[in-house]
Amino acid sequence: MKRTFRIALAGNPNAGKTTIFNHLTGAHQHVGNYPGVTVERKSGHCRLGELELEIIDLPGIYSLTSATAEERIAAEELQSGEIDLILDIVDSANLQRHLYLTTQLAELQLPLLLVFNMADDARKLGFKFNYDQLERFFGAPIVKTIGAQGIGIDRLKLTVSKMLRGELVLPPARFTYGVEADRMIQDLAEQLHTALPTLPITPRYYAIKLLEHDREIVARPEFAPLLPAAEEFRRQLTERLGVDMETFLADQRYGIISGACREAVKRTLNQRIQISDRLDSVLTSRYFGLPIFLMIMFLVFLFTFQCADPFIGLIEQLFESLANAIRAHWPESAAPIFRSLLVDGIIGGVGSVLVFLPNILFLFLAIAFLEGTGYMSRAAYVMDGVMHKFGLHGKSFIPMLLGFGCSVPAVMATRTIESERDRLTTIMVIPLMSCSARLPIYALIIPAFFVEKYQALVMWIIYLIGVVLALVLARLLKSTLFKGGDEVFVMELPPYRLPTFKSLCIHMWERTAMYLHKAGTLILAASIILFLISTYPIKTELATDYAGETQRIEQSTLAPEAKAEQLATLEAAQKAELLEYSVAGRIGRGLEVVLRPIGFDWRVSSALIGAFAAKELFVSQLGILYSVGDADEESMPLRTALRENYTPLQGFCIMLFCLVTMPCLATVAVVRRETNSWKLTLLQALGLLVLAWLCAFVVYQLGSFLQLGTQLLGA
Repeated sequence: MKRTFRIALAGNPNAGKTTIFNHLTGAHQHVGNYPGVTVERKSGHCRLGELELEIIDLPGIYSLTSATAEERIAAEELQSGEIDLILDIVDSANLQRHLYLTTQLAELQLPLLLVFNMADDARKLGFKFNYDQLERFFGAPIVKTIGAQGIGIDRLKLTVSKMLRGELVLPPARFTYGVEADRMIQDLAEQLHTALPTLPITPRYYAIKLLEHDREIVARPEFAPLLPAAEEFRRQLTERLGVDMETFLADQRYGIISGACREAVKRTLNQRIQISDRLDSVLTSRYFGLPIFLMIMFLVFLFTFQCADPFIGLIEQLFESLANAIRAHWPESAAPIFRSLLVDGIIGGVGSVLVFLPNILFLFLAIAFLEGTGYMSRAAYVMDGVMHKFGLHGKSFIPMLLGFGCSVPAVMATRTIESERDRLTTIMVIPLMSCSARLPIYALIIPAFFVEKYQALVMWIIYLIGVVLALVLARLLKSTLFKGGDEVFVMELPPYRLPTFKSLCIHMWERTAMYLHKAGTLILAASIILFLISTYPIKTELATDYAGETQRIEQSTLAPEAKAEQLATLEAAQKAELLEYSVAGRIGRGLEVVLRPIGFDWRVSSALIGAFAAKELFVSQLGILYSVGDADEESMPLRTALRENYTPLQGFCIMLFCLVTMPCLATVAVVRRETNSWKLTLLQALGLLVLAWLCAFVVYQLGSFLQLGTQLLGA
């Protein structure tokens, strides 16, 4: 007997499929993407006695019509001829809607096991099922489960084992679609069997798909000789039935489901308004829906930053302690370049990205909770009307809102958007949402150039510009690059539930692991490259004898505080001279020609190079170039230096440029992963760079023409 089996988990979104998958596979999971698309592929392993199972968690789908990337992938997996058993996870509290997919799975004539999940919800709603009748009707055993509590999982494993051993076999279902349709399906199936005797799935399934004119099946070259016959059958049936075949077969399937439920499903309670209906009347209402949503998202951000802040401090201390330990045990005279590479390049570069890990972790914990409760679907519904005006789907709003925290999880959150065009459009405009990494830049420049009563207004204007640009760009992209008819999606509003702690942890860890993977690969490489171009070539003949000056200060009679301040200033001046001589400094000098029309000098240009790794590095790079020591956004010497060298108009243009350009290298990496296209990734990065230059150019030139350079709300 065969010992290794492949099992496919199929089901609608929100049926609890992932929970069942986690119970079966535990920690033995692998997550990746299907080749050529951005749809997530999950697989795992499970052992039942001597049976080894590979379990494939198919994307959540409503049918096998190949209308979306998820449906196409699920259909391809199921038609591969390598699936030994299908586990169809259905929400037993919403049986009629979920059984539509079941009718199509039954047409595959593969071993099928129905998992009636959320049995507790069905019981609360007063549903009573005749399981024997339903099993005979669909040709599949039925197992009741409550996935959130792990109830029924052992029974499920036992049933799976019996089916794979051949100890439990039911006659397959054979649905009828009416005399005329059945006859033509049979004729076409016989032609298929004669022309293609080695089909991996029953010819009847392909005959139905050809009559439905499934675009993926019709496009396959092996079916080309059968297309004329299929088209003739379609024409005849359409004439006789007065309706196209897609609509007719869908109506027939719903009729089959209705008949089955009428015979085998009873409701012991009278129909009544449920608690979820009462909640929806408030949470999705025309007047209260949006304010409630904004309040909830405010609480999410408050939770994220309040909880993450202590851990961010710990991570900063950890990397600082690690760097200090290496400095203490590794003499500067021994291989100083490698010492600096490790401390300043690798630890400093990767550390500057990993410091945001707590934000990512708590943000996705909050999102997983809102998704698990069913509220995220309501939020998308509330925002759908507004987003449609800009060519986007309601679900685009959530990732765009998350972009104010961090662009990396925001881009990853676009996976909930079914439309590929809407998803890609959302990804392209997310960087225009002003993420938290840009805050240090604003916190440095705004107090330096604007009096206190105008500071909040300037900050609000910067954020508003990002939102407006994002929406306008989204409308433009949907009219050009991602042009196409609006796709209509049914936004399912699942019942409210309390998610389990285990499911929250799994969702949170999956997303966090992706972020860690990026920090350990692409960002590590970029940190090394940025270190090298900021270090080499090394200037050997310096303008000042820094060693002699250091010795003079140390031997002076100055107070310890004054000595420390002068030594820090001297060290910063040396770093600035070395940085100016390096490749990064020379690039900054070269870019000055291009950036001068927007008000930038070579120092700002050089600082922007370092900011490509992480926007918050802009401040420290600028501090080095102005020889003010270790600078941050609250550095008064750096603010003074900026005020002496730039106008408020130039300061505003610096913020505007940093707002519109790509936020950081981590965002580039995650966009490449989620779009699966270097072309789109580079188009986005270069497009935002050009847009940033154009915006800053218009503002700077217009402001200079109107002589706003010294009048723009200056202190």
